[in-house]
Amino acid sequence: MQTPLQKLYGNIDIYLFDQLLKGTYTACHKVLDAGCGGGRNLVYFLQNGYDVYGIDPNPEAVEALKQLAKELSPKNNKKNFKVAAAEDLPFEDATFDLVISSAVLHFANNEAHFDSMLLSMWRVLKPGGYFFARLASDIGIENLVEDLGNSRYVLPDTSVRFLVNEQLLLGYTENLNAYLHEPIKTTNVQNLRCMTTWCLQKL
Repeated sequence: MQTPLQKLYGNIDIYLFDQLLKGTYTACHKVLDAGCGGGRNLVYFLQNGYDVYGIDPNPEAVEALKQLAKELSPKNNKKNFKVAAAEDLPFEDATFDLVISSAVLHFANNEAHFDSMLLSMWRVLKPGGYFFARLASDIGIENLVEDLGNSRYVLPDTSVRFLVNEQLLLGYTENLNAYLHEPIKTTNVQNLRCMTTWCLQKL
């Protein structure tokens, strides 16, 4: 049985929840979850009048999100949910007020793939819009990961991920002419993996 908080917010990323509590996205209307899965980060948005979109390369995940949206927000167009890759988003430039990328970018195959995913998501974001990313990094476990080349590493938990570091994220922030509206934050999970939150506003 769901708790009252789960009914309101779903199994939302805790750092995305933090931004909602701070009111960061209050003025946002059109929201894209790029790598939406079954929609765990979209429950609040669906129930509170946002125009919600989602893409995922997994057709079953997209279908699950369509069913979730049908239950929580019948007026939200089911055509907003598409099978697509983050690096090839089927949307016009400057479409969204908020783009969410939770646990997506660390599945990049190499640096070029990471770059293409990020720039695709940035392209569809409106000036003044917000970009929320949560991704694996080597921050704090630099000496515990095994380098496989192309910025891919074996983590202590044995998973293989594309890992970023603070220098890379700050470099992209500058190159995108973005505003880092929150400090870069990293959670170390008992030295098994580290997850970093990267919150930008498009100037």
